Amino acid sequence: MTWSILARDPTTGALGAAVATRFFAVGAICIHVEGGVGALATQALINPMYAVHGMPRLRLGEPPGHLSAALLAADAGREHRQLHILDAQGRISQFTGSACITWAGHLAGHDVSVAGNMLAGPDVVAHTLAAWRASTGTMAERLLTALEAGEAAGGDKRGKQSAALKICTNDPYPDLDIRADDHPDPLAELRRLHAVSRERYATFRTFLAGRDSPCGLYDRAEIDAAIAAAEAATAKGLG
Repeated sequence: MTWSILARDPTTGALGAAVATRFFAVGAICIHVEGGVGALATQALINPMYAVHGMPRLRLGEPPGHLSAALLAADAGREHRQLHILDAQGRISQFTGSACITWAGHLAGHDVSVAGNMLAGPDVVAHTLAAWRASTGTMAERLLTALEAGEAAGGDKRGKQSAALKICTNDPYPDLDIRADDHPDPLAELRRLHAVSRERYATFRTFLAGRDSPCGLYDRAEIDAAIAAAEAATAKGLG
């Protein structure tokens, strides 16, 4: 019912995930990302417990291959599941159960994993991966471009309803977490939300408390000045 992409930026260490489907609110239960830890997607007949049990084990440094094998071995419904994991070191594990609805499968490249099921065909994951490799810009822009390429190749064969994107760099909580839970064109809505996030939120987010700054910046005047400067740069075409 879904296809998703997990990616890692080897320069910044940022981890990202994006997903699209003909299913309500896929971002709530499918993609999971934590800065410095990894990204995980559970799909087909989703098993949300993969993330509940899996993310803490990734946090402890367990290799994705070992982790996915353990999660799947404990799940009697595993042949109906699809699971892929990308950790902070760039290690990847992928699984597509034999009972997943066709077309179903996965592909991987350096620092990127793509998987999908109930798709129009194999071109959906192939074009998603190719677009990621060929794209430039921020991680969010590249993830959106990749999903749009998969959609252009047919996407979910039932149609479209929801999509989500999540990116984390240093912190357990995301740099960006946007969702279109029920929309006639969810990827276009993600594009719109991403543009809105750059107006003020992206700057504001840099001042929040995190691993590198336990209190963050709480001087409102300084925050407002930074937001105003970013807005001015964007207006001049520099942002």
